[in-house]
Amino acid sequence: MKPLKIGYLFIGVVTLLVTLALWPMFHWHSNEESQIQKIQARGVLNVATLNATPYYYKGSNGPGGLDYELAKLFAEYLGVKLNVETKHNITNLFPELENQQADILAAGLIYNPDRMKEYSTGPAYYSVSQQLVYRQNTPKPKSLENLKGQLTVVTGAASISTLHQLKKSKYPELAWNSSSTSSSIELLKQVADGELDYTIADSVTIAILQRVYPNLAVAFDITEEEPVMWYVRNSDDNSLNAAMLDFFNQIIEDGTLAKLEEKYLGHVGEFDYVDTKTFLDAIDNVLPGLQPHFEKYATKIDWRLAAAIAYQESHWDPLATSPTGVRGIMMLTRNTAESLGVTDRLDPEQSIKGGITYLQQLIEKIPKTVPEDDRIWFALVAYNMGYAHMLDARSLTAQQGANPDSWADVKKRLKMLSQKQYYSKTRYGYARGHQAYQFVENIRRYRISLIGYLQKKESQMANTLLAAAQETEMGSSYPAVKLSQLKATTP
Repeated sequence: MKPLKIGYLFIGVVTLLVTLALWPMFHWHSNEESQIQKIQARGVLNVATLNATPYYYKGSNGPGGLDYELAKLFAEYLGVKLNVETKHNITNLFPELENQQADILAAGLIYNPDRMKEYSTGPAYYSVSQQLVYRQNTPKPKSLENLKGQLTVVTGAASISTLHQLKKSKYPELAWNSSSTSSSIELLKQVADGELDYTIADSVTIAILQRVYPNLAVAFDITEEEPVMWYVRNSDDNSLNAAMLDFFNQIIEDGTLAKLEEKYLGHVGEFDYVDTKTFLDAIDNVLPGLQPHFEKYATKIDWRLAAAIAYQESHWDPLATSPTGVRGIMMLTRNTAESLGVTDRLDPEQSIKGGITYLQQLIEKIPKTVPEDDRIWFALVAYNMGYAHMLDARSLTAQQGANPDSWADVKKRLKMLSQKQYYSKTRYGYARGHQAYQFVENIRRYRISLIGYLQKKESQMANTLLAAAQETEMGSSYPAVKLSQLKATTP
C-alpha cells in the first residue's frame, strides 16, 4: 500500500475555493435567524457520524476519533455543547440531515458532485483515494475490466458515482451489487473472510482494518486523492458553512489540525502482511502467558501499549539478546536493569515490570509543556535512543521554526539526527534517528492491531455465547445462560 498522503496544498486550494464562494456571507454572526444563531440558541451542536475508527469510537477513556475531536472543538468554537449520534452506515447517515436531526455529518465523507445536488460541504480536512480490495492469496485483478467475481459496495457511497462514470466512459460491461444494510467495514471484513470477492473503500479505512484483517489486499486505486469534508443541508443561509470555514482556517494555522491528523492518521500508511500476520499469531499463542504481567504493572499507561512496546523490542521472546547486550522482553541494558532493581533480565515478569517502570520515569521527565497525548511518544524516543538525543530532536525542531512540544513536528526531525549537516549542530551529536522514528511508528501500528484483534475475539466469543444461549432457551443441552445477560455484552 502506498503511504498515506495528507495533501495540505490540495486542502488549501479547496479551502480557497470555498472561501471565495462564501465570502459574501462570511460575517455569519450578523445574519438574523441564521443557522448558527439557531444552534447557539439551542445550546447544542448535533452531529451524526459513523461508529467506526478513525471517525468515532468509544474507548476506555471515553469517546475518541478524528471527527469526534474536530466536532468537539467546533462546538467549543460556537460556544455550545456537542451531541453525537452514531449510525451504522452511509445509508442511515444522510437522512439525519434531511430530517433536521443533525446539523453536520462528520464521518470521513468524500467530496461527491452527486451529493452536492442536495447538500453543501465545509472545507476539506484530509484526502483519501478509493481503492479496490480483494482477498490475499487470490488472483489480483489488474483493472475493473477483468474482475473474476462479484463487486459489492455500500449503497450511497461515493464509489457508486465513480463506478457509474467508469461504466459510461471505460468499462461498459462493469457491474456491481450495492448493499443498503452493510457498512463499508462489514464489506471489508467479508472480503477478508472470503465471503465477498471485491469491494471498494477509502484508503484510510482499509489501512486501519488491515491491522486486524491482514488478508485484505489492495488491488489498485479507483480514484486519485479526493477531499474529505463535513456535509450540511443546502440552504440560502450559509452561516454554518462560513463558521466551519473560519474554524478550519484557525486550526490549520495554529497546528491543531496537523496534530489531530498525526494522532489518528499519521501512522496508518504502511502495511506489511507477513509482519502483521506474525504479530496476530503471537497474540493468540504467546501473549496469554504474558498478559497478566502487562496488566499488573501498566497502571499508568494502557497495558496494550506496553505489550506493543515489548513486541517491538523482543517479539515477546524472554531470551532475546541484541549485539549491544540489551536483553529480555523489554530489552533492558545491564545498567538500566540494575538501577531498577531487576536481578534477572531474562525473567519475563521482572523485565516487564522494569521496562514499564523505566518508561514511566521517562514520561515524567518529559517537559511539562508537551501535551498529555504526546508525552508517551517523546518518552518512547528517549527509551530507544536516549533522553539526550530526544532533547536534541526538540532543539532541532525549534531551530527550524516549528513547535518542539508537538510530536507531529518533532517526528519529522528525528531522521535528521543521523545526517551530519544537522547532528553537527546539536549538543549530543549523531543518533539513530531513523531507527527511533520507526520504533515509535511500529509500536503505534502494533497497538492498533492488538486493540482491534482483541475486540474482534471478544465479539466472536460474545456471538458464540449468544448462539449457545439461544439454543439453551430452545431446550438444547447447553448450560443454562440468561439470554438477556449476553445480549447486553454483544457489540
